[in-house]
Amino acid sequence: MLIEGPTPMTTMTHASPRGAGMTSEEKFVIFASSLGTVFEWYDFYLYATLAPFFAAVFFPPGNATAALLSAFATYAAGFLVRPFGALVFGRIGDLVGRKYTFLVTIMVMGTATFLVGLLPTFNSVGWLAPILLVTLRLCQGLALGGEYGGAATYVAEHSRPNERGYTTSFIQTTATLGFFLALAIILLCRTNINAKGLR
Repeated sequence: MLIEGPTPMTTMTHASPRGAGMTSEEKFVIFASSLGTVFEWYDFYLYATLAPFFAAVFFPPGNATAALLSAFATYAAGFLVRPFGALVFGRIGDLVGRKYTFLVTIMVMGTATFLVGLLPTFNSVGWLAPILLVTLRLCQGLALGGEYGGAATYVAEHSRPNERGYTTSFIQTTATLGFFLALAIILLCRTNINAKGLR
């Protein structure tokens, strides 16, 4: 009687993609997603940096502290709706595709930021000014919530299994980069305005 020994276990080897480097498609997806998310955070943080200015323009005069607190509460409202944006746009991304959803969130964010610059002041339209400002901030929060998670998912779906943590880490740096970009643009504008005596 022939007794067979234990069957050797078959091991599946995975060629390390690290040595081969990223493909051009992976680099493009990471770059495009990261760049779009940087501009989303830039638009979002632009309001926070300029909150003292918005307080004097869009809220009732007479009590500077109350106006500033109202401006920061408006900023907080954008953060509070981010989870709802993730739910709404996450579902849309599952149904129609992440690339399309990514473009929609960038359009919503950009349009809302542009419209904030066109808003009338409190002295012009009264309480309609802060109502419109809060509405646009909510749109920005929804767009950021949908875009941020969608970008990370989109990058993960286009990455190799053992590099998903590395590739999605680029998305995690975008909030800080967006904040620095907002500070740099504001500093540049203030410097030019002061240099021309338009203060």
